[in-house]
Amino acid sequence: MKPLAIQLYTLRDAMANGNHLPILKELAATGYKGIEGHGFGMPNTEFRKVVEDMGMKVSSYFGECPTPDTVNQFIDAARDLGVSDTVCGFGPPEYASVEAIKETAKKLNAVAPAIVGAGLTFSLHNHWWEYEIVEGRLAIEWMVDECPDVTLELDTYWATNFAANKAADMVTKFGKKVKLMHVKDGPMVRDEPMTAAGAGKVDIAEAIRAGDPNWLILEMDYCATDMMEAVKESYRYLVGNGLAAGNKPA
Repeated sequence: MKPLAIQLYTLRDAMANGNHLPILKELAATGYKGIEGHGFGMPNTEFRKVVEDMGMKVSSYFGECPTPDTVNQFIDAARDLGVSDTVCGFGPPEYASVEAIKETAKKLNAVAPAIVGAGLTFSLHNHWWEYEIVEGRLAIEWMVDECPDVTLELDTYWATNFAANKAADMVTKFGKKVKLMHVKDGPMVRDEPMTAAGAGKVDIAEAIRAGDPNWLILEMDYCATDMMEAVKESYRYLVGNGLAAGNKPA
């Protein structure tokens, strides 16, 4: 089983008033092994120490796509956090056409060799627009072909593109390129809130079993129920069903 982390964007509202330390403690008490996040006004080395002192690890560094001028800072941030996996992402305009994808790929290819050369993975996180058809193929397929050094943080909910695709099929399609997996569930209806893992319409178990990522990372953008309870329910589902490894029994 792969270790289970959580993307702190999930709990951004609860932490909006600087209330991040109690939230981190609650995540540690629940049993999460990792945190995808950084900062909160403190240096990355300090954030790492806080997380590790609670018995967790920083799973991965999710930042803005670096430029040749900022790539060394990007690498340093990953090292300060103690991670080997890094992530960035783009909006709909960068995937709107094959021409746009190729222009975006140039930005990635300008920095990917330095990141990979530093012993890190450099993955793209997706929303639904990467899994729409652009000139006969999935937009993300064009991007992967253009960027040999770039890997994927595949989001199991958005990759379905609201039931146009099957999550497990997308995991299988990209195989070893999937270095990280965002575990996300929901009704597969545009603009509807997500659910706790296992409570929606995505076959989470099938998607997880289809891949071999370094980390499984829970994320919910929005949820109709209390977010922290959904985070705990997701842990119980994933760890309790033997789909992910936590620090505590479900």
